Amino acid sequence: MIHDDHNATGAAPVRARFEDGSERASSPDLEPVVSHPQDLPGLPPPPRFRAEVPEDLRVPWGWLDLLQFIGFGFLSLLIAGGIVVGLAVFGFGVQVRDLSSTSTSAANPIVRVLAQVVWSGFVLLYFFAMVRTRAASPFWRTMGWRGLQLGGQPTSVSAFLCLGGGAVLALFVSFAGRFINENGELPIEKMFHSRPAVILLMFFGILVAPLVEETIFRGFLYPMFARSFGVGVGVVVTGVLFGAMHAQQLWGGWGQIGLLIGVGILTWMRAWAGTVAASYLMHLGYNSLIFLGFFAATGGLRHLPGAS
Repeated sequence: MIHDDHNATGAAPVRARFEDGSERASSPDLEPVVSHPQDLPGLPPPPRFRAEVPEDLRVPWGWLDLLQFIGFGFLSLLIAGGIVVGLAVFGFGVQVRDLSSTSTSAANPIVRVLAQVVWSGFVLLYFFAMVRTRAASPFWRTMGWRGLQLGGQPTSVSAFLCLGGGAVLALFVSFAGRFINENGELPIEKMFHSRPAVILLMFFGILVAPLVEETIFRGFLYPMFARSFGVGVGVVVTGVLFGAMHAQQLWGGWGQIGLLIGVGILTWMRAWAGTVAASYLMHLGYNSLIFLGFFAATGGLRHLPGAS
């Protein structure tokens, strides 16, 4: 049976007669229809969910929206790349051959990172438009960004615990990575040969990537998987997809990809806390410590590996 967000049980609706003589569809497995602030003219009615579905999983999108986002993601990635490459070639005189995957030019990683920045902006705009056409509720809250309180702790303490947890996770992954023998240089390691590229990558990895990736995986994808298949499956599937997204950067480093899939336990933190803010802060702590360690190991980026 195909899952239907608007009729989760697949059962035929029951016609109920009200005091005003009108009839409306209802179902014993769905919550009673009540008036919500988002029930506004010009907006579709919010979807109805079973009473046992947690509030943080009651998102106004479904499987068709996932297919549409996949299509948008690929198309917008091509457009973002075209915009940045066009600016580099026609605006700054960069040679096209310097932007090939085999090029060692310093312009290559810079263009790649800037394309990711532009694509990230497209993704956030897409989600904003999607939410605005579905509900009148605040955008960030609809995408899963709610208040953070772990075990009744104040927000500041909870935030510190999440940041610290991400840092500890980074230490564990770095330690485990020492026991994984990879042959050759991974694609992402080629981006660390140029100081300007590394600086840009550090800013992207700390300021942009955690925000956008958490919104995609823990805000958009996880609620659908968890609502349809359960929290456990939702955590695992989201973690696998998170690792798969980074597979191109680590192609050939299967052990590293496996470790990154393991980092998908960030989804467990989001599920436990009920907010994307928890996994975002863990992601922020993870990336920050990774880059801080690289900064220290290279003497403040003065001794980059592979730099000429």
